[in-house]
Amino acid sequence: MTVQTALVQGTRLLEEALIGVPRLTAEVLLAHALRCERVYLFAHPEQELREVEWLHYGRYLHERMRGKPTQYITKRQEFYGREFRVTADVLIPRPETEHVVEVALRVARGARRLLDVGTGSGALAVTLQLETGAEVCATEISTPAAAVAADNARRLGAGVNITVCDVMAAIAGCSMDLIVSNPPYVPLAQQEGLQREVRDWEPPVALFAGASGFDLYERIVADAGRVLRPNGWLVMELGFGSRDRVAELLSGWHDVQIEPDLAGIPRVMAARR
Repeated sequence: MTVQTALVQGTRLLEEALIGVPRLTAEVLLAHALRCERVYLFAHPEQELREVEWLHYGRYLHERMRGKPTQYITKRQEFYGREFRVTADVLIPRPETEHVVEVALRVARGARRLLDVGTGSGALAVTLQLETGAEVCATEISTPAAAVAADNARRLGAGVNITVCDVMAAIAGCSMDLIVSNPPYVPLAQQEGLQREVRDWEPPVALFAGASGFDLYERIVADAGRVLRPNGWLVMELGFGSRDRVAELLSGWHDVQIEPDLAGIPRVMAARR
């Protein structure tokens, strides 16, 4: 089987399984099986696959057709121009979460100590440490997720101190200039309505936040006043439809700002203590 034939057949199988962007997915999976970049496939369409490569490609296609996200198959996801390792222990970093980085860099320019609450893969903590050079701490309730974040920090050369704890329980008071978080914000009642790639594969602890979806927002805002230094900033990603409730939680804070994503949906909220 040649590269070109493998791509044609893989694309057809993914189309029949109603997988989104089937051609691109086939290219990513085949490149992963061949341990090469996608551009290599375009330059070598007549190359014959070795048996081990064909077997790996077939397995990857089967996993994707079952609903397993491509990122969990390749164990890679780009975020803010850097490649992060992801496993089923962590939420897959989304492009819209990059808005958290952009807002944090804008409102807390010059911050010396930063905290990422619920770091998951470490995407926010690692990115902000590399972009600012600040002292960065991160918390994570899941020990396996914390291990993924630590591995990403090590590989990318970021100095991030990761602590396994619930929210900010292990963080000293009045110690941070900036807190960022992409907290779980999906109400439990919406579980069945999620895409199967999310519902069946991503870690529930990183997705669901009680019956209302606001449990983590409430806990983060309640404890942020203890952890932030005077005039410190809190920057959080917003779930769909959560703007008004989160703004209510931040009543009494100063300089509340809302940043939309590229689709115009309120995506990030920032406020100063």
